[in-house]
Amino acid sequence: MTPRTPPQPPSRGRDPRRSAASSGRVPSGRPVGKRQPPPKRASAARGTSAAKGAPSPRVAASSKAQSTGRQAGPRKPRNTAPARRPAARRGPARPPKPPGNPRRRMRGLTVATLFVFSIFAAQLLRIQGFDSSAVAAEALEQRTEKVQIPALRGKILSSDGVVLASSRARETVVADPTAVCTYQQKDKKACSPATSAAAVDLAATALSPLLGRSVDDLRSKLGGAGRYQVLDRKVSPLTWRKIAKLGIPGIYKDSAEAVPERVYPQGPNSASLVGFVTNDGAAGGGLESMMDEALKGTPGHSIFEKAPNGSKIPGGRQGGVAAVDGGDVTLTVNSNIQWYAQNAIAQQMAKMGGQSGTAVVMNARTSEILALASYPTYDPNDIGRAKGSLVNKALNDVFEPGSTAKVMTVAAALEDKRVTPDQPVVIPNRMKRFDVSFKDSHDHPTLHRTVAGALAESSNIGTILIGETLEPKRLEEYYRKFGLGSKSGMGFPGESAGLLAPSEKWSGTQRSTVMFGQGLSVTAIQAASVFQTIANGGMRMTPSLIQGTKDAHGTLTKAPRKPGTRVISEATATQVNAMLEGAVSREGTAPQAQIPGYRVAGKTGTADFYDPSLGRYSGMTASFIGYAPADDPEIVVAVIIQRPNASIYGGTVSGPVFHDVMTYALQELKIPPTGTTKAPIQISVTPQEAASDPDTLRDRPRSRGK
Repeated sequence: MTPRTPPQPPSRGRDPRRSAASSGRVPSGRPVGKRQPPPKRASAARGTSAAKGAPSPRVAASSKAQSTGRQAGPRKPRNTAPARRPAARRGPARPPKPPGNPRRRMRGLTVATLFVFSIFAAQLLRIQGFDSSAVAAEALEQRTEKVQIPALRGKILSSDGVVLASSRARETVVADPTAVCTYQQKDKKACSPATSAAAVDLAATALSPLLGRSVDDLRSKLGGAGRYQVLDRKVSPLTWRKIAKLGIPGIYKDSAEAVPERVYPQGPNSASLVGFVTNDGAAGGGLESMMDEALKGTPGHSIFEKAPNGSKIPGGRQGGVAAVDGGDVTLTVNSNIQWYAQNAIAQQMAKMGGQSGTAVVMNARTSEILALASYPTYDPNDIGRAKGSLVNKALNDVFEPGSTAKVMTVAAALEDKRVTPDQPVVIPNRMKRFDVSFKDSHDHPTLHRTVAGALAESSNIGTILIGETLEPKRLEEYYRKFGLGSKSGMGFPGESAGLLAPSEKWSGTQRSTVMFGQGLSVTAIQAASVFQTIANGGMRMTPSLIQGTKDAHGTLTKAPRKPGTRVISEATATQVNAMLEGAVSREGTAPQAQIPGYRVAGKTGTADFYDPSLGRYSGMTASFIGYAPADDPEIVVAVIIQRPNASIYGGTVSGPVFHDVMTYALQELKIPPTGTTKAPIQISVTPQEAASDPDTLRDRPRSRGK
């Protein structure tokens, strides 16, 4: 065993690691190829550094001394304790993170900045290059204001040129209470609770005489909540200019709300015929609705660029489309006749009482409407307070015609050669059909009349005997040819077609009642059209209200005329005409309808009135329909009064109105008397003549159901 050499101080002249390597020896206890950490301190008890371990850091310094020839003496070690073996390491130590490279960070920041700027550049290229037109258009649209320009409705004129309806421009004045409260105050930007009330009072006092409203009413509006208070919708342009001169903050006109005002110079006289327009400019009935497409025109608009504060930009985009006003409509109605008829029916209603009344004046040859009066009426200039009926009763209301329908029954029997005007008719006081006993308007002994006499005296029983010469189906065909059961063809809004059931659905008693005008319903225009057919030689013409239209450029278009329909022959019409003259004679039911100097033909009517609101019959319908001159008819007048109180008979209630309206119409249209005298007609026969004539119409026993 080799004796242990005491430790020697390391040599200053050489590196123990190199010495060991050069001699081929490896320090004991250290594996080859593995780097070991150097000990913290050199141990004095150990041998040479080359033999037992790595030298102290001071070895390098001592080696320098050796190289200079100095002899390093022995040094006392600072710590004589045995050197501690280094702790075992769990793994290789992580190398320390090298400090960042400034150039690398600069390059990254530059790339990121260039990327962001490239996005901005691409977006700018898209906006100004590819999408420049679209973006510019969108921006222009955002700062462009578009204001609607309403079109004025066309005029409605009578045939003699009188304006029945027209339009005029009106402005809607609006207040912003949050701005009005600064009126004539020191602080013009905001409201002050101490001065707002005074400002509102000053503004209300200034606006009151211009708007025609009380100060208290305006004060509640100007000091109200919100920022939009409508003060008036019907301010004239002149009045608006006066309001604008006051300089009241927050008072402006709302062009979007501007609606032209509709004016009706004739007021209630033609209201139910002309109709009305609502506050928003929509047609509300009558001719306003019927001719709306021709009257309403085409609205326009104005466009301009506006600044953020709403003001117009000078030199900016401006333009628009001009509004095209509606066309004018000329009626067949004569304004003077319309005025007279409306007042005549109103006066008679006040005298006789009643629920409603109508008066129709018609051209006998063309069926053009000369007047269409309806009572009660209303004022279309103040539609909000209308209390009367808003419909035209001559076209909308239906009623049982009563004896005026007997004209059709007699005309049908004459046309089919079933009877002749002077054929005898035996009329008992009562006549039973099925389970009903029929009678005339008054009790009487058995009468001996002719067919003409039965019509002139308006006998129900005589008419039944005449009508029974025809089959029910044939009678229905004539009624429909006269216009019953269908609309007149004028196109008037709300017009009724009347009520006429098919003959196969008529009950046993209805087969008799329809012959004298009960069990069916008509409108006043339908009833007048029956007499127009007789007056026109048996040719029925479609009633018309429109003479023509004139567009905004002044082009006149005449209304088309429909061809007439032959109902009965001219010979039959002449025979019926003579019978109707007898009804107006002293022997007839309406001597009140006679007009001195003129030959008049007509027929009275009295029927039970069915009240739909009650669901039962209540009151009577009194009517008179006729025409003149009877030998050369020009004018047809129909007067119908519902539920009169003073009397129930058509001759007494409606006959005087017919007389007055017909007289005025003849004078207005300058129709002279013909100067001819009517041919005498035979009204009655003797009992012997009736008994000896085999064609005499009389009541014969009938089995039930026939």
